[in-house]
Amino acid sequence: MKYLTIIILLFASKSYAQESKQFTIDGKIKNTLSLDLGALKDFKSVKLDSMVVFNHLMQRKSVIQNINGVLLKDVLSKVEILSESPKKLSEYYIVCTATDGYKVVFSWNEIFNTDLGKHIFVLTSFDVNPSKIEKGNIASISPTDYATGRRFVKGLNKISILQVN
Repeated sequence: MKYLTIIILLFASKSYAQESKQFTIDGKIKNTLSLDLGALKDFKSVKLDSMVVFNHLMQRKSVIQNINGVLLKDVLSKVEILSESPKKLSEYYIVCTATDGYKVVFSWNEIFNTDLGKHIFVLTSFDVNPSKIEKGNIASISPTDYATGRRFVKGLNKISILQVN
């Protein structure tokens, strides 16, 4: 019975670790910013019908449907990056971190200087399968990646803007 209790607690903590109702933006910026689902409603909404999530081996992992979100680029435009000059922005990168510690990286140029920036989303709701709706769980994804699961951050709780040294 003792082992069953431990297993149940492990599963409960794993599912809890994925929940995120707000996130902060920090790093080399003028002021740290915290955003929740309510604040994200102020941004232009993006809707996608569905997308397949592939793992690193390009195997179909899942399908997410009824996707609602906002552009990461729009969210990041609300903070002032501390940079000596516009030329130095090419040295910056963005780290999106999940509640369970999973991290993905984008360069400043990927987001603000390529077409990819028009396709990286902060998700405000999505359906993983018909029985489980992820409303109230903030995530991020880059749907134009080939292995979409590699940069799918479920439970987004922090975005850090950093500079290469």
